[in-house]
Amino acid sequence: MSIFVDENTRVIVQGITGSQGSFHTDLMLKYGTKIVAGTNPKKAGSTVCNVPVYASVKEAKEKTNANASIIFVPPFAAADAIIEAIDAKLDICVCVTENIPINDMVKVNAYLKDKQTRLIGPNCPGIISAEKCKLGIMPQDIHLKGHVGIVSRSGSLTYETIKQLTKMNIGQSTTIGIGGDGIKGTSFLDALKAFNDDEDTYAMIMIGEIGGTGEQEAADWAYLNCKKPIVGFIGGRSAPEGKRMGHAGAVVSGKGGSALDKINYLQSKNIVVADIPDHIGETLKEVLEKNSLLDKCIIK
Repeated sequence: MSIFVDENTRVIVQGITGSQGSFHTDLMLKYGTKIVAGTNPKKAGSTVCNVPVYASVKEAKEKTNANASIIFVPPFAAADAIIEAIDAKLDICVCVTENIPINDMVKVNAYLKDKQTRLIGPNCPGIISAEKCKLGIMPQDIHLKGHVGIVSRSGSLTYETIKQLTKMNIGQSTTIGIGGDGIKGTSFLDALKAFNDDEDTYAMIMIGEIGGTGEQEAADWAYLNCKKPIVGFIGGRSAPEGKRMGHAGAVVSGKGGSALDKINYLQSKNIVVADIPDHIGETLKEVLEKNSLLDKCIIK
């Protein structure tokens, strides 16, 4: 199994005719993702990578029975694209676009309440269930199908972690990049809950960074409810207070947002935290061994 996307996910690419949309459509198709439609109201009736282009998400869903979308449109149009996916009642919408105005995302998040659609992102690499479905921009040749779930705010640290695990023959179930913006859809807590319920995920990695309290909220829930071991990593140990580091949401302000605050908090909730990125894989291996899960997670 996997969470949120699998081999049965049927995908619409919003903005398929643009350079990024067409480029990543080709890669996702080569990975085996079922991309059934694209949208661009000005180029409806054309095809990209042999995928038909429709005028709207609603029409694309009606014609193809799609249940997910990925968005490759400019920042000024991204909020409207997300709302279009929500109105079409898709199950999943991944928004890769970065630099979306914060006021736009405030409106999107309010609109999402009590709706069917799960938003992943924005400003994220997307989601991949190894060897089943890739809905994003992550490098696809580093993944190995297995039993470790990964959720991360950082794209580059996600790729580094996956590469470490794959070299150790430790496979992954689903990897989710939730994005580094302050206002986003799917959270660490959402991902941990889903991994905890997934019978094919035996352990989890949570990669956070400075800013916000999402990691602490997830750790609170996990301490009381999670049945599976979690390894953590927090980026930004050297970041000075008040300075944004990388992502829009990666800024220390107030109490609890520094790397040290988060590390100490996660450790207090029985989450083992790797000290540097290079040690995430080894730390996981030690935790798996301690919990008698290593043999189950090694792909032979």
